Amino acid sequence: MTDEATIRVVIVDDVRETRENIRKLLQFEKDIEVVGVATTGREGIQMARETSPDVILMDINMPDMDGIAATESIHKELPHIQIVILSVQGDPNYMRRAMLAGARDFLTKPPMVDELIAAIRRAGKMAQAERRKVEERYVTERTGAAMAGEFPQSPGAYGKVIVVYSPKGGVGTTTLATNLAVTLHNAETPVVLVDGKIQFGDLMIMLNERGKNNITDLAPRVDELDPEVIEDVLITHSATGMKLLAAPPRPEYSENINGDQFGKILAYLRRLYSYIVVDAGSHLTDVALSALDASSLVVLVAMQDIPSINDARLFLELAGVLGLDTERILFVLNRFDKRIAITAESIGNNLKHPVSVVVPQEERVVLPSVNRGVPFILQERKRPVARAVLELAEKVRQRLTELETVQEV
Repeated sequence: MTDEATIRVVIVDDVRETRENIRKLLQFEKDIEVVGVATTGREGIQMARETSPDVILMDINMPDMDGIAATESIHKELPHIQIVILSVQGDPNYMRRAMLAGARDFLTKPPMVDELIAAIRRAGKMAQAERRKVEERYVTERTGAAMAGEFPQSPGAYGKVIVVYSPKGGVGTTTLATNLAVTLHNAETPVVLVDGKIQFGDLMIMLNERGKNNITDLAPRVDELDPEVIEDVLITHSATGMKLLAAPPRPEYSENINGDQFGKILAYLRRLYSYIVVDAGSHLTDVALSALDASSLVVLVAMQDIPSINDARLFLELAGVLGLDTERILFVLNRFDKRIAITAESIGNNLKHPVSVVVPQEERVVLPSVNRGVPFILQERKRPVARAVLELAEKVRQRLTELETVQEV
């Protein structure tokens, strides 16, 4: 087979020996490539988002989320991926549940080698056919809408979701998210900035933009999104060309969007943009949890005061429950004041999580920037606060690259 026909496979199993045995079996097949492994159902979902494989070999019994629940989640979000369930039990009830969840095949452990490879090839052929249909529809929609060049992200590529979050309000997540998004945005890596503070979103004010459309215009249509619909709803930042998905204009309208809808919107935006930067605010709403679940990287923001540090500690302890690997969390200290005795190093040591970036206190730069609706990164790039955001953007790119490298090993 040619490289184009290579079947990309992810193995999801909590038993290391099983994962390695399957990997070794498949390495002799020239048309099959293992592109990643995961040890839990939640990791499997994230791996599916990151690598977009053709086939996932999914164990049915895992500690945090069973294979059937993970299969259902992946099938809803990435329906072109074909999933082969592996189970030590050949119970027909398990098989029925797996198929209802969207699995393509069901094999009893340990599968015969020929049986496993045949199942992968069947599923791989179907996955590649489904992928071609999606890409053909994408091209047709783009041509029909006469939007050539509007969506630089290729249909086969998937962008990274960067969630800016703090468990403590008032620490500057919106300012950081806005300036980080502007810094990451360019012609090669287009960015969409998403307001995840559904009740009291401020991103339109931060960018001094106005628009009649917002995220509630997408929520009822999450299962039928296309580039034209997205383009109609997104706001274009006049100074940079970056896109913005705004929050509703009034708090009561937030009832019209839920976490499931928000997750599907993020999943679709990943097809069109290199980076999706989400201002998730400071509350663990179902929308914020959906954003964290979809995240490639979380920028956790805190300040030097004890309540903020304590809340950051609680969130880091909660990360495991949420399925967040701590390697996916960049810890940022915002509005850092050298006159305060609490140092970044002592905070990192206390929380057992290093501070990646320290953003200095510069109210004379930040406050006028916020009031004018002009991100300070555009006009004050030589100031310490702007240099810190540039450092953060570089750390984000670096960490995402490191995470991809680890997944490929």
